[in-house]
Amino acid sequence: MQILVTGAAGFIGFHLVEKILQNKKDFVVGIDNLNSYYDVKLKKNRLSILKKYKNFRFKKIDINNYKKVEKIFKENKFKIVINLAAQAGVRYSIENPKNYFENNIRGFFNIIDLSRHNKIKHFLYASTSSVYGNQNKYPLKESFSTDGPLSFYAATKKCNEVIAHSYSNIYGIPSTGFRFFTVYGPYGRPDMALFKFATSIENNKKIKLFNYGNHERDFTYVSDIVDAVAAVIKKPPKKQIPYAVYNIGGNKSYKLKDFIFLIEKNLKKKARFLKLPLQKGDVRKTQASTSKIDKLINKKEYIKLEKGIRNYFEWFNSKK
Repeated sequence: MQILVTGAAGFIGFHLVEKILQNKKDFVVGIDNLNSYYDVKLKKNRLSILKKYKNFRFKKIDINNYKKVEKIFKENKFKIVINLAAQAGVRYSIENPKNYFENNIRGFFNIIDLSRHNKIKHFLYASTSSVYGNQNKYPLKESFSTDGPLSFYAATKKCNEVIAHSYSNIYGIPSTGFRFFTVYGPYGRPDMALFKFATSIENNKKIKLFNYGNHERDFTYVSDIVDAVAAVIKKPPKKQIPYAVYNIGGNKSYKLKDFIFLIEKNLKKKARFLKLPLQKGDVRKTQASTSKIDKLINKKEYIKLEKGIRNYFEWFNSKK
């Protein structure tokens, strides 16, 4: 089966593609624009691992370029499309909203529209826990209102869900969205908390601690994310409107202070802090209810934060 994965050189994209490639019956075409939002070398390192698989092919393509993406569709017979290409990051969206519109809305439209024209059997895409905004009740369930996004990044992901629902309704394209909760793990982006905090502690630099470290986050180890997405690939929604959205989280919320304590423990070094108030666009707490996805794929266990951070540092230290 031929599968298209956009954002294949990204953090989650890389791990998901590698997971799919282990089933040698599937052939993956990965596309990515290899932009310079963070070190391109890391993206190329991920790709060098994927290129060792015979059932993988990579093309450098920007999803904003409709004609180039259309050509890829015409050259292949994709049954499944997984759209992970997006401009990530809540804080970066405050200063650069245009990037988010172009990549997360226009680019998303290009991929779902071409999926429709090419009669794709299942369209899957990444959303985010940020769509929930600030809530008063936890854990967060997919049925909760997502009408109050606090950042433009969250707004673009909410748009993706709404566009997917309309395409499922009008054109009958089966679509599944995944609300990811604070993903971490090996080959993570340099702008992600774990990489930033670990590097700052190592270099005796102060960590910017927004909301004085009182944020609470549901940290999700990357293998839990990709295992769940891979398990849903061949489970398209079959309701009258073939649309579904699922939380994928770690099932527990931790204060940022506790997260940093585990990093200190692994580095055997104390952090220094620059304590700052809550930043615009940040939500105070996330905690996923995963009962919906657990029931669908019969998932019973998630990697605990302590083990996940230990795994991360095995990779982090091996790169020195």
